[in-house]
Amino acid sequence: MFGSSRSRHRITTALAGFALFATGAALQVGTAAAPAHAATTYRVLYDDGHAEEAGNADWIISTSKPDPLSEDSSPSSETDWTGALSSWGVALQKTGSYSLKTATSALTYGGSSTTDLSNFDALVLPEPNTLFTTAEKTAIMNFVKNGGGLFMVSDHTGADRNNDGEDAVEIFNDLMTNNSVDSTDPFGFSIDTLDISSGYPAAISDSTDPVLHGSFGTVTKSLIADGTTATLKPSDNSAVKGLLYRSGYSGNTGAFFATSTFGSGRVAFWGDSSPIDDGTGQSGNTLYDGWNDSGATNAALALNATAWLAGGGSSGGGGGGGGGTCTAAQLLGNPGFESGNTTWTASSGVITNSSSEAARTGSYKAWLDGYGSAHTDTLSQSVTIPSGCSATLSFYLHVDTAETTTSTAYDKLTVTAGSTTLATYSNLNAASGYVLKSIDVSSLAGTTATIKFTGVEGSTLQTSFVIDDTALNVS
Repeated sequence: MFGSSRSRHRITTALAGFALFATGAALQVGTAAAPAHAATTYRVLYDDGHAEEAGNADWIISTSKPDPLSEDSSPSSETDWTGALSSWGVALQKTGSYSLKTATSALTYGGSSTTDLSNFDALVLPEPNTLFTTAEKTAIMNFVKNGGGLFMVSDHTGADRNNDGEDAVEIFNDLMTNNSVDSTDPFGFSIDTLDISSGYPAAISDSTDPVLHGSFGTVTKSLIADGTTATLKPSDNSAVKGLLYRSGYSGNTGAFFATSTFGSGRVAFWGDSSPIDDGTGQSGNTLYDGWNDSGATNAALALNATAWLAGGGSSGGGGGGGGGTCTAAQLLGNPGFESGNTTWTASSGVITNSSSEAARTGSYKAWLDGYGSAHTDTLSQSVTIPSGCSATLSFYLHVDTAETTTSTAYDKLTVTAGSTTLATYSNLNAASGYVLKSIDVSSLAGTTATIKFTGVEGSTLQTSFVIDDTALNVS
């Protein structure tokens, strides 16, 4: 507790560049539905709306679109469906636990189309060759943020199959760095501009990883036949993890296959399309059977990763939410503020790494008020809480104040969800450290709500409301 008002320096050098962004680009998920949870059937959408069949590419599970079952309703071998990804599709179909569709038009989220992302648990982007539109990028990112799984299969730099000036490397990097939801390295990796001619990237040793050791088998190696890798940035997203590495590489460089999370969703990256090519497809295409390459375990890698992304692997984020059942997940993006002024909508200078107030963990926190004059700060994030879930909002709150009263709440912090007030704190809650606050928000299940913190400070004597390590856990 402080005895007098003090001057507050909110915007540190590290965050000065973010200030205009914070006030001008607020995140609003709106009323878009979260991907519905697959209770017994995991729903996977393969994209074919971005030149995935250009040139010699044939990255489809079937020529029958959107429903491959129209080509063969009970495929027993990969040639029962036509496409270079038919082995992938048929292997999933034969389990009886997957429903597969192909999108041939613009990707949407929260719309009425049968291939709208809200109807699926995972989206596969098999080497797209045209840029995603602004609306599509927003749809994809919100889909993942709200619980969907995203599988990005790249190819080497310069693999511009339709000669439009864009290749998969550029298209995926554009998705991650030029979208309206979170453009500051949301997944914790960038794709390298490389053309690696050959190799057999090896898997790391991790017997607990559900992608490397899943129900479809154990992964030991993959295949590079003109591909690329990714550079990992765990400081931007601590969940990023390299699973297979180019020979001679480890750690944050040379990752050929990587996974991460974003919001309550999951992400996987693969640096080459050759491993998913089963060697058969439409007439006239030059294909290569990487799926069954004897030196690799590409089929197990593709299938385990699909299961993990769709929620059919281990517990944790991903797999969407809704449909009457619930997958345990943490729904807030950038919950500890370590990605700086992203995902949250905040007043200028609220999200800061200023040393004047310590973060509970890491370097960043949200610091509302503390000016010692009449002032209002806000911090908010919209989130979809799946139907059928119990939900708890939690955060650590540190209140310090120059007020000396023990009876009057001059300065207040109000926590709301939409028009509902969840809790109110004040200068009377001042304490020497952070205190965990937990609020049951299960009544909001099945809705999209804006969780908002509003700090209102009186005309004299400062009160600082400092928030860190937020979470909105559902189960």
